[in-house]
Amino acid sequence: MLNHREEQALTETINRYGALCKEVALDILGNEQDAEECINDALFAVWRAIPPAQPENYRAYLLKILRNLALDKCKRRQREKRGGGQYAAALDELADVLPDAQNTEKLVEHRMMLQAVTRFLETLPQVQRDLFVRRYWRFSSFEDLARDYGMTVNHVRVTLTRLRKRLQKYLKKERLL
Repeated sequence: MLNHREEQALTETINRYGALCKEVALDILGNEQDAEECINDALFAVWRAIPPAQPENYRAYLLKILRNLALDKCKRRQREKRGGGQYAAALDELADVLPDAQNTEKLVEHRMMLQAVTRFLETLPQVQRDLFVRRYWRFSSFEDLARDYGMTVNHVRVTLTRLRKRLQKYLKKERLL
């Protein structure tokens, strides 16, 4: 429907993915008003992009746009506050494992790395995979993860530390580190 610029497509998108979008935006931004603004911006970006874009996985396409917008807003807020926050802390934890993707010469390596991380995640039990994704993709706090999975904060930290070490071993085995 978006290909034909039918407004009903946006309504259906909100009905189908609105709750998930809100959850992702809130996890990153921690503010309901900012989350709603990002969701609206993401819907507008999708509206403008399709056509000509023809995403194979509409849900993933929408969430990627939303996540990037939320991260941009978070970065702007961080610069304004000159503070830390979950976003910076989570990325710092992964800094020793994953290379910087900003260098265009490393784009192919970056894509191979993403594919390897995806394969690694597929080997994990569901709870460990969820913890990893929520911490490093959605930037959930240790406290939120502990509460949601019935763990102590220390258990979450230890689990994620072990998962990062396993990821590092996996990436070395794949000759990506």
